[in-house]
Amino acid sequence: MANLAKLEFAALDLFGDNYLSWVLDAKIHLRANGLGQTIVDENDASPEENAKAMIFLRRHIHEALKSKYVVVDEPLVLWKALGERYDHQRMVTLLRARYEWTHLRFQDFKSVSEYNSARHRITSLMRQCGENISEEDMLEKIMSTFHASNVLFQQQYIHSGFKKYSELVSCLLLAEQNNELLLKNHQSGPMGSAPLPEINAASEEVNATSSLGSIHKRGREGKRGR
Repeated sequence: MANLAKLEFAALDLFGDNYLSWVLDAKIHLRANGLGQTIVDENDASPEENAKAMIFLRRHIHEALKSKYVVVDEPLVLWKALGERYDHQRMVTLLRARYEWTHLRFQDFKSVSEYNSARHRITSLMRQCGENISEEDMLEKIMSTFHASNVLFQQQYIHSGFKKYSELVSCLLLAEQNNELLLKNHQSGPMGSAPLPEINAASEEVNATSSLGSIHKRGREGKRGR
């Protein structure tokens, strides 16, 4: 009973917020169990296969949806009904992903990894909605949104002629790592650099004392002269 109660993936939410990911998960698991044809038009699935698919789908939808479609006993009918109810989520998600893609800028992120994670999330959403972002688009996006202080890097990467986004990201990660190492070396101070602030302060104090002594000495000599 414990195995029967365990869900292979998250159940379809009542408001359909996870509909796109649910559709993908449901298709994958149905195919893995040899039931993929049960949700395809004009299929030749047996009654036993339809029954198994129906049990599987009902286990992975919200309780309120089970009640609403309680009289539906065909997996294809239930699949289409859920599609009609929630397929608008596809357009909503696509519009939101397009907006995020349009305003995605490499210069707005603190690291290459953060940018790459955001890019992957956006392009994955667009792919779920049936819209793919090409390698050229991803290269153009990152090349055209460099920070103004990195113009030399930008020009260098443009002239390198990258064809794959992954190759560009690898170079950016390496450059980022080298910059961090150079920064640490600069902060630690190179060989032969200026003394520490405490030594500087002590030196200034000694020099100031010596200067005052010289002034005081010249003052006494001036009085004797007069």
